[in-house]
Amino acid sequence: MRVNFHRPAGLARISAMALIAALGSAGAHAQQAPADPNIVVNGERAADTAALVPGPEIKGVIAARSGNRIKVITADGNGTVIAISDTTRIKAGGGLFGGSGGAYSADALLNGLPVTVRTVQADGGLVASQVTFKNNDFKTATMIRHGTAQRFDEQAAATEALRGRMGDIDKYNIKSTTNVFFDTGKAALSAKARDDLCAAAAAAENTSNALMLVVGYTDSVGSDDYNQTLSEKRAGSVINFLQQACHWKPYRMLTPTGMAKADPLASNDTPEGKAQNRRVSVNILVSKGLDGL
Repeated sequence: MRVNFHRPAGLARISAMALIAALGSAGAHAQQAPADPNIVVNGERAADTAALVPGPEIKGVIAARSGNRIKVITADGNGTVIAISDTTRIKAGGGLFGGSGGAYSADALLNGLPVTVRTVQADGGLVASQVTFKNNDFKTATMIRHGTAQRFDEQAAATEALRGRMGDIDKYNIKSTTNVFFDTGKAALSAKARDDLCAAAAAAENTSNALMLVVGYTDSVGSDDYNQTLSEKRAGSVINFLQQACHWKPYRMLTPTGMAKADPLASNDTPEGKAQNRRVSVNILVSKGLDGL
């Protein structure tokens, strides 16, 4: 694992924006996150998914909800919009001896919930025939939504303290930065990157009031639009893995950012330099006002 304790030139600006975004949404953790404005709901619910052609199985995290559709972000950072019909089976597992947790309504499909979706193909796109999730994941998503007493009182106190320091929002301590690297044009995580990310998350768990800021980057190959999209996909891959595999809680994650080819670690004039710039930086931050609490 490569851990750097320097502060990139653009990080203060990125982190300030991300912290402001996080503070603006902190009070809304007890509510369902807003629907993705890019999802447009058309048509009627499928009458019977059993009569349709099977589609792919989608594994990922519910990132948005609009009407009878959900958007699932997979580990590679791609998003898939899936319709929920009246015949969709929604089930929880992981109970005693691996037994089922019973059937659920569509209201159980909360933002931030890791799911496995079996799909069928309809004229309007993919329709879910079955959605499954783990009992523990559902409990965590429910706590985050409803803001129960178990939903981390210390985090609420930290948020209120940060609200009172809006004038000094960029005054925080960077406790560590972990970089993971990618192949050219790719957003898939290597085995080493996966190990490094979970090691970074485990170390950050021991830091009181720690928040995580994930920033994606590219080398200089390709257009600005291409690199912006790629940097965002890389950040999304890291976010999903940290939450699903490393169990980093979503409420401790600041809004991820894609910075394309900005703030390179090394020169883009050499293959070695480009390899260092194809990265995602995972920054562990603590407000100076809260550091040590």
